[in-house]
Amino acid sequence: MKRVRIHAGKVGLVFKNGNYKCVITQGLHWLKFNEHVIVYSLDLAFNTPTALEILLKDQTLADMLHVINVEDNQMVLVYSNNNFKNVLTAGRHTFWRDLVSYRFITVDLSDITIPETINKALYTNNALRLHIRTFEVAAHEKAVLIIDDTFDKILDHGTYHYWRNNQTIKIAKADLRQLQLEVGGQELLTKDKATVRINFYAQYKVTDIETALLRNKDYEKQLYTNLQLVLRSFIGAYTLDELLDQKDNIAKAVVEDVQTQAQKLGVTVLHAGLRDVILPGDMKEIMNQVLIAQKKAQANVVTRREETASTRSLLNTAKLMEDNSMLFKLKEMEYVEKIADKIGEITVAGNGNVIEQLKDIFSVNK
Repeated sequence: MKRVRIHAGKVGLVFKNGNYKCVITQGLHWLKFNEHVIVYSLDLAFNTPTALEILLKDQTLADMLHVINVEDNQMVLVYSNNNFKNVLTAGRHTFWRDLVSYRFITVDLSDITIPETINKALYTNNALRLHIRTFEVAAHEKAVLIIDDTFDKILDHGTYHYWRNNQTIKIAKADLRQLQLEVGGQELLTKDKATVRINFYAQYKVTDIETALLRNKDYEKQLYTNLQLVLRSFIGAYTLDELLDQKDNIAKAVVEDVQTQAQKLGVTVLHAGLRDVILPGDMKEIMNQVLIAQKKAQANVVTRREETASTRSLLNTAKLMEDNSMLFKLKEMEYVEKIADKIGEITVAGNGNVIEQLKDIFSVNK
């Protein structure tokens, strides 16, 4: 005989010759020959030393245990005294009753949605986050949710959590801000066979996310190609001079023409414009020569116009002086004054008639 003491918060399983016999609780107990006891703590999960089915035949022991069966498509969240403790996966799990208050929440993993009853603060818990998939959609984005390659719904901005199971989950995001697309370095032929290089831009927004992401592949590349083709068509319909004169009108026409195709891509083109029209080197030289010739011709016209006006003014002055002798005398005095301003000194012979000599110098004989 051997005496065994079971302390508070403990329990013992008695085995004889390796076979389970009974369960003993707090107190002093005597063991017979070939009997031994395994002591367990009631605040820990129960790890059976033999087949659980054999132990559960003892109704006393069965009443002391929580037996949790978790199927393959399930998961169980364990709460100890109302605090989350761990996660149980597929299999059979046992816990002691009475000392610790346990609560078990069974989750059906065939549904990826996490129930509202599970506190979101637990999503970052090390034991639980291994079973959760997280997706983030920025404030300027929207996304489409695709489950098992099938469209499910549109997601607004925010953080989304789903159970990790055998289903595939993907999200495709689109930027909802105003975007700019550059169509640069396009070498095109004008109507008069001049080669020009065009830098074009377009501003657009994604307005139908489902159309843009699900019904089209690389909607931005398709929009680029559409702009490129429409631009090529319009440039080929204008001569070089018309192109340079009507850049703004061409941009508006391109926007109007590409708008229908853009709507099929789920986007709206807001504005577009020709940023640069670059001519090759020899074409620049020719254009500069034409410009210089035009400016010289304009300058020559202005010069001739001024000469004609000056001659007409002189003719009018001459007619006035011819009709008015006093006006003629005033004009004489004006010119004499101008001449006198340019004379540094006057030498007068001393024959006593100085006043008459000065008069002769400045008088004008008609």
